[in-house]
Amino acid sequence: EGSVSPEPRRGKGQGQGRGANRRPSGRERHDEKITVYVSAEELMDLEHARLVLRGEHGLAVDRGRIVREAVAVVLADLESRGDASILVRRLRGR
Repeated sequence: EGSVSPEPRRGKGQGQGRGANRRPSGRERHDEKITVYVSAEELMDLEHARLVLRGEHGLAVDRGRIVREAVAVVLADLESRGDASILVRRLRGR
């Protein structure tokens, strides 16, 4: 997986790039690591989501899996919607 070169980036709203076909890695060994600092409230929200997924939806997943799924969804939205994506809108404060 590490030897695959990324596809060329496309302009806003052009075609299907990496994000449109991005699949979350799910439950598998991961060799790459990043450290992300979150507030206590964000950590509690993430833990609450984990418990809701387990309690209400029967999905036993860890916080890392939730984060990887969320990243995949947001990046696919950015790739397909560009300026109208939720990520761009939130980062711009809209």
